[in-house]
Amino acid sequence: MLEEAVVTCPCCWEEIVLELDLSGGSAVYTEDCSVCCRPMVVRLTVGEEEGQFEVQVESEEG
Repeated sequence: MLEEAVVTCPCCWEEIVLELDLSGGSAVYTEDCSVCCRPMVVRLTVGEEEGQFEVQVESEEG
């Protein structure tokens, strides 16, 4: 199941849209910002109910 989430890049502070695959469950991965191309850590937490999720992003640099 794919969902979209609007997040703020922790590097350039621009709002970007992430496409999230909830079918794989919770995950932590690195994705480049579509605006500034800097890497950010994406923390996806998938809830037990269908469509329930939380996403957080932080700079890979800390």
